[in-house]
Amino acid sequence: MKTEMIDGATLDTWTPEEVKAALDAREIVLIDVRTPQEYMFEHIEGALLFPMAFFDARALPGQDGKRIVLHCGSGVRSEKMAKVALEAGADRIAHMEGGFGGWKQAKLPYVGTEMSTGAPKRMG
Repeated sequence: MKTEMIDGATLDTWTPEEVKAALDAREIVLIDVRTPQEYMFEHIEGALLFPMAFFDARALPGQDGKRIVLHCGSGVRSEKMAKVALEAGADRIAHMEGGFGGWKQAKLPYVGTEMSTGAPKRMG
């Protein structure tokens, strides 16, 4: 995990493997900031969808029990939304390095689309 201080707040960057371990241990809330279409085509099981276009940092849940980790396709949008959350008053937030592409590159499991039927299918 990499940590960066921004105006007295903390932005953490987690690897896909760190996110997977924390997700399995139920230590985090993973929030996908991609579009609904991207999410429907393929997503990390258990991730909540809060698209960047509708992102309101004031609506994020508290982090008393679980840390919040944002992710997108490549890590660019999630880092941007993490910084928006910090500007809105969050004192600490995280995002996943490399985004969903990094997750797939690490060969971690996800829910994809079975192309012959259009149905969801566990992949990886």
